[in-house]
Amino acid sequence: MSATVQDVMTTDVVAVRPDASFKDVATMLGRHRVSAFPVVDDEGKVIGVVSEADLLPKEALVAGSGLPPGRLSVTLHHREFSKAGGITVNDVMTRPAVTVTAGEPVTSAARLMYSCKVKRLPVVDSGGRLVGIVSRADVLSVYGRPDEEILVEIRQVIRNDFLSDPARFTVTVKDGVVTIAGRPETAESGRGLVSAIWQVEGVVSVGDLLTYPPAQHTAPGLGPLS
Repeated sequence: MSATVQDVMTTDVVAVRPDASFKDVATMLGRHRVSAFPVVDDEGKVIGVVSEADLLPKEALVAGSGLPPGRLSVTLHHREFSKAGGITVNDVMTRPAVTVTAGEPVTSAARLMYSCKVKRLPVVDSGGRLVGIVSRADVLSVYGRPDEEILVEIRQVIRNDFLSDPARFTVTVKDGVVTIAGRPETAESGRGLVSAIWQVEGVVSVGDLLTYPPAQHTAPGLGPLS
């Protein structure tokens, strides 16, 4: 069974309000040793995220520039320069927040983190209220699954999903790397089996040593030709 976000997320979450000061958030990031906080409204709904990257423009673009933040913003028309002049979370946070729900597969969270280039995702309920946080480390924890468990699930996949006898195949799992050998009934079922094994939680790689049946060609009005 595929792990869900709920299986790996952290429920002890520090969130901030949009009216929190720049200085307070900068201090809190260091104190809690995290790179970002979810931002919630009065109802606990996630309305944004404030990260180190959101705070950095003040130091990088304003300090030592000799120009006030407003002048920089008007001159260069960049959102980053606008953030440099911010004094509250509302001024600098990234919105809308990229979120996931607790019931989504861990793989969905991983894809979001990769595509959106974020280190963690707020986890929300159906009403958008904060219920947890999931980090890259949480997502990668599925690779700590024991090899024996992975092997048992692969055999179940062969038996239940492909209605085949697992004894037809030789399957080994070492450090999450799966190797499968044997002769599938058809080339299509063999390719489908390899694809299904890739989806098993904790699989790092799949070595395909299957012996595929030769492809059959059919001429119009005739049966298979050898």
